[in-house]
Amino acid sequence: MAVFEYNRSLTETQGFIGRLLTGFSAVLGAAIAWNDARVTRNSLSALSDHELEDLGLVRGDIEDIAQGTYRR
Repeated sequence: MAVFEYNRSLTETQGFIGRLLTGFSAVLGAAIAWNDARVTRNSLSALSDHELEDLGLVRGDIEDIAQGTYRR
């Protein structure tokens, strides 16, 4: 009679858990970045045109600033 035993090695388990944690970290990072952009966009949108001008900005700059692509 043949007996077959299969136990996952520790490195296989760590590899799976590592990939799972990496994926979770990527999703969490994307959610945090999205929320930061949302808060920035809402805060700048609440300012008047005069207040934006004092900062050297115009309304069209808000989205670029929120996305981190603004260049002076």
